[in-house]
Amino acid sequence: MNAVVLSADGAPADAFQKSEGVWHAAWRRFQADRVGLVSLILVLAFIGLIVLSGLGLVAKDWQAEVGVPNAPPTFMGPAPPQAASIIETPQGPNVDLSAIDPLAPRYKEWEERAKQFATAETVKAQTLPLGADRLGRDVLSKAVKGTEISVFVGVMAALVATAIGTLLGAFGGFFGGKVSDFLEWVYNVFESIPNILLIFAFAAVVGRGVESVVIILALTGWTGMYRQVRAEFIKHRSREYVRAAEAIGASLGSRMFRHILPNVSHVILVRMSLLTVGFIKAEVILSYLGLGVRVDQVSWGTMLAEAQSELILGHWWQLAAATLFMAVFVTAFSLMADALRDALDPKLRGLE
Repeated sequence: MNAVVLSADGAPADAFQKSEGVWHAAWRRFQADRVGLVSLILVLAFIGLIVLSGLGLVAKDWQAEVGVPNAPPTFMGPAPPQAASIIETPQGPNVDLSAIDPLAPRYKEWEERAKQFATAETVKAQTLPLGADRLGRDVLSKAVKGTEISVFVGVMAALVATAIGTLLGAFGGFFGGKVSDFLEWVYNVFESIPNILLIFAFAAVVGRGVESVVIILALTGWTGMYRQVRAEFIKHRSREYVRAAEAIGASLGSRMFRHILPNVSHVILVRMSLLTVGFIKAEVILSYLGLGVRVDQVSWGTMLAEAQSELILGHWWQLAAATLFMAVFVTAFSLMADALRDALDPKLRGLE
């Protein structure tokens, strides 16, 4: 006969519920944070906008000159010049020019067409809610397309830098010894060179373009993440839960990435959010200096560079559009990262 193990209250042991996982509990706490949840929705909306732009469903014709140059965002751009009369006909009744000009009957038709064209141009200028730039391109379409490139650069560069810094920091902090000494030497080499000079050096080698900017920023921005993750792994590697995992036969990878990493993920998320914001600003600087995206592409950085000369003439709408898009995304992303940090912070789990 098989024995049945009972709990203290007499229920079978299989009736025990499994303990809540780390990520499931973090998501439950995150849902309780209204500000973080709204910020997540905004970030997902930006990501959806980026996907639509990448598929060519929105802002596909951002380079097209669709309006009057420097049309303000008033839905009523500067009216195009009125169509001039094709021919000035003599005043008076019963004037017939067909005897001396066989094209005279067509003049009225052509003049009406010219007026209709002028009306169509006026309507086109009215459909630019954020105005037009100096070439007549829609600023809203440029801002949407610029969101695709700037956010892609910032997020992807932050993800790559986070992956590099986290991996090296985990190895350096967990193993210590010669591994830590070698990684510290690499870290000190990168830190000894001024960051702006290191960026310029990589830019001169890699060249311009979106992929190049991602590589440049990732290779120059991983050091802070490495330093912080290394310190966290040094602190956690000797704690009881890690030693207990080792005692039951957990592998090195399991101890590093299944036990320690979730407990330091809040630190990684905060650092990654700072990297994302910093990399978006760095892309602005690189594009302004001509080392960022190519001239046939648009980003928030190129829009701000163009807006500098336009602002002198009082044309502020391109600057406002790029700043608004950037401010909303950066603020939402930072608040989302703060909420995720609170949800994953092991010090706050015991307060529930």
